[in-house]
Amino acid sequence: MKFNVPAGTNPIDRMSVVGRAQDRIDGPLKTTGLAPYAYEQREAANPAYGYVIGSAIAKGTFRWLNLDAVRAAPGVISVVTAEDAGTLGKGQFNTVKLLGGPEVDHYHQAIAIVVAETFEQARAAAAMARVDYDRTQGRFDLDQALKTAPVVGNGGEPATVGDFKAAFAAAAVKIDAEYTTPDHTHAMMEPFASIAAWQGDELTIWTSNQMIDWGRGDLARTLNMPKEKIHFLSPYIGGGFGGKLFLRTDAVLAALGAKAAARPVKIALPRPFMANNSTHRPATRQRIRIGAGRDGTIAAIAHESGSGDQPGGGPESATAQTELLYAGANRLTALRLAVLDLPEGNAMRAPGEAPGMMALEIAMDEMAEKLGMDPVAFRIKNDTQVDPAKPERRFSQRQLVRCLTEGAERFGWSRRNAVPGKVRDGRWLVGMGVAAAFRNHINRASGARVHLDPDGLITVETDMTDIGTGSYTIIAQTAAEMMGVPMDAVKVKLGSSTFPVAAGSGGQWGAANATAGVYAACVKLREAVLQSLGIEAGGALFEGGYVRSGNRSTELHKAAAAGRLTAEDRIEFGELAEKWQLSTFGAHFVEVGVDAYTGATRIRRMLAVCAAGRIINPKSARSQVIGAMTMGVGGALMEELAVDRRFGFFVNHDLASYEVPVHADIPHQEVIFLEEADDKANPMKAKGVGELGLCGVAAAIANAIYNATGVRVRDYPITLDKHLNQLPPLT
Repeated sequence: MKFNVPAGTNPIDRMSVVGRAQDRIDGPLKTTGLAPYAYEQREAANPAYGYVIGSAIAKGTFRWLNLDAVRAAPGVISVVTAEDAGTLGKGQFNTVKLLGGPEVDHYHQAIAIVVAETFEQARAAAAMARVDYDRTQGRFDLDQALKTAPVVGNGGEPATVGDFKAAFAAAAVKIDAEYTTPDHTHAMMEPFASIAAWQGDELTIWTSNQMIDWGRGDLARTLNMPKEKIHFLSPYIGGGFGGKLFLRTDAVLAALGAKAAARPVKIALPRPFMANNSTHRPATRQRIRIGAGRDGTIAAIAHESGSGDQPGGGPESATAQTELLYAGANRLTALRLAVLDLPEGNAMRAPGEAPGMMALEIAMDEMAEKLGMDPVAFRIKNDTQVDPAKPERRFSQRQLVRCLTEGAERFGWSRRNAVPGKVRDGRWLVGMGVAAAFRNHINRASGARVHLDPDGLITVETDMTDIGTGSYTIIAQTAAEMMGVPMDAVKVKLGSSTFPVAAGSGGQWGAANATAGVYAACVKLREAVLQSLGIEAGGALFEGGYVRSGNRSTELHKAAAAGRLTAEDRIEFGELAEKWQLSTFGAHFVEVGVDAYTGATRIRRMLAVCAAGRIINPKSARSQVIGAMTMGVGGALMEELAVDRRFGFFVNHDLASYEVPVHADIPHQEVIFLEEADDKANPMKAKGVGELGLCGVAAAIANAIYNATGVRVRDYPITLDKHLNQLPPLT
């Protein structure tokens, strides 16, 4: 199905199943421990255990790798190094090779796998490895590297609209400020884990991966084997946040280990490997300049950001939202990319907008204060309904103003004291903060296969994944709505490379695109049903397990009386996304308390108002947003990978020292979804919301801390040491 004109009225618009709060159909399996995650699959008989040996240096080579004691250790079956593996390829989505040797690209890069009868034996044997390294000087200091880092994209020059330099110089009111965000790690609950099993020249791998087709393709490239020979399975995933978008070490080494051991091998990366062996969100250094008239109209806005990555990597696109969020005739954006020898930087929840808005939305508050304007009013003043760089290109839907105004009313923004440091509650300095939320919608082709059995059961098959987001449920809702059956008459099968290729889970594109693919397949199945029943297509109604046309009413299952009916299709997108700007919007409001004695910050309450197209399942969507808000608290107040600039690794590579929010850190959270159906997006008229809930949260907290204390902190995370000596005098 080609989607190239706005969606008209269709069966989803009935909203009898879609749009209603539904319990997660995979919830009972997960809460009772019956959902088989990658490391728990039992289809691979008699698996051995693999343990990864990681590099103890960040840059250099090893002169020799002595594994004699490892091979002789109790229970060891095989040991595989890069030399043993032979020539390996590199995945399209991998910046560095996943098995190092003798060259080392980063700390904890895998250099060998030990396979043994038990996990404990593999771990003990791995500790016997002896490596003589030749360490070389690496590049680990982002600030130093950015001094000579080039602008990437746009021919090596900043992207401009109008004449920013002149407009900024002439502006009556202006700010020029710098902001920093640190490196972040995904810290998902389920580690990277895989089980690999060979049968002849065919490989079956159960793994924790968000994108089945990407992972399968890159595993084939890495192992230099046909993609068709790999069966890639990921039915349940215990969190990913972008870290599992790409093929990782566990899958490759499980496959190599299984071939060497001639039996299935299972690997789970230990928690200390998670930060340095896999990808992370890169740190940024951002400069924002805004110039405006005294009435608050922005005349000039510039956003420049610098980040680092391994050679061949890419920048953190922190300026993405600044190109579209606010009006302004004269604009400048630029991304600088430094080459670093730290672990690979890549996508983490809302890549680009998440760290970009951590800076932009503080700058907007700073500008509002200089103008003497309310921060909500200033944002509304500079709303735009068109792409500022292409005024002829309108937003398909844009309810930012409504998010801000309704959020302000619901939150009690009018009670905020605009003078910082003036509101106290006992020992607590209390403040309110606001930030806009923004995340672009991305269209991706997505396929599905749908069956109707003689007993009336609808089965949906697609390689879409569920990373804890509720994919099983919203796909079931879509099929139930389209075929006119209750939810319990639908069975959903996900996460197998034997199923049609779907959009996958990532970038906030999963729900809208995957359900649109199921919609397309169900349109074909409806056609097959009507043909089987001999019913004219025009005006037929699928409802309550029946197909009705005129005075005729036939049970749906009778269409498959002669045998299973099957239909397969995919949603593909035309030029609508070129004609219209597809984006999601929101507003975050936060109240904090800052201890006047210790400087410790506590969140008191949070509100998110979201406009993100049709919400397919409000219950799971709310869960996504409050999870994102919680992640925003971590980014604002505690999360930071500490870089050892001497030896080039992230020091706090475990959950004891890399702090994330816990239940005690999170108070009342409220989420409001504005009614919206975006007919330019897809037949579901839906967009994404899981990353929108993160974008802007940290800045809203930073702005609330300023309102509480009068101390402006531009360096995340906002820990007490950064403002303690500047807090208002104790009374």
